[in-house]
Amino acid sequence: MKHTRRLATRAFRADQREFVAEGPQAVREALATEHATLEVFATVAATEQHVDLVEAARRAEIAWHVVTDDVVEAIADTVQPQGVVARCAMLDRPLAAMLDRSPGFVVVCADIRDPGNAGAVIRCADAAGADGVVFVGDSVDPYNPKSVRATVGSIFHLPIAIERDVETSLASLQSAGLTVLAADGNGDVGLFDADLDLSVPVAWLMGNEAWGLPDDVRALADHVVAVPIFGRAESLNLATAAAVCLYATARVRHN
Repeated sequence: MKHTRRLATRAFRADQREFVAEGPQAVREALATEHATLEVFATVAATEQHVDLVEAARRAEIAWHVVTDDVVEAIADTVQPQGVVARCAMLDRPLAAMLDRSPGFVVVCADIRDPGNAGAVIRCADAAGADGVVFVGDSVDPYNPKSVRATVGSIFHLPIAIERDVETSLASLQSAGLTVLAADGNGDVGLFDADLDLSVPVAWLMGNEAWGLPDDVRALADHVVAVPIFGRAESLNLATAAAVCLYATARVRHN
């Protein structure tokens, strides 16, 4: 239990290659993913309420520890936890492994700092049918407890890659045949312009919440795409802009 509690820190997560998934939905998805769940901690009430999770853990031969409310509160990141948490193995792989699967649609997060945004982008990418999410540069850890909660289980559904070098990562995507589209307020093409081809393999590049994409990173993209704003809003936040771009791509691909 002490080991699991220490996974609240990024350094310990990285050293152990483990993280915590909190809440019944996240634990359900973790148990449904092969080799993802290491053990589960649950209160008496949660154990009685979520019989399906107990049975899933039993079938997978994963330890289910019935513990006091205080133990779950100590392990969980939220003030009022939902009674069940899982210690999980990290699932990310190098970008090269993602590219070996010939993805047609991915999203790249460059230097994003808010864990809620990171989780929301993963969840939206999952919903839009993307083939993976790549975190590059000084981005927040996608295994941050707040990020994991914001994915609502989607972190277990699609490939995740974490790479330090932005330029090398974008070059690898382009070499694999993906067109890198940088989402920015001042683009050379609009999201709904007829000459923007979203039917080809694309990698959407999303920048930092506060300052967006630096000029040197923008220059690495094949196109800079502006999301049009028809009302009086100054801008869109990162998660919303990502959702709009990803669903515009999904609409073309599914049609």
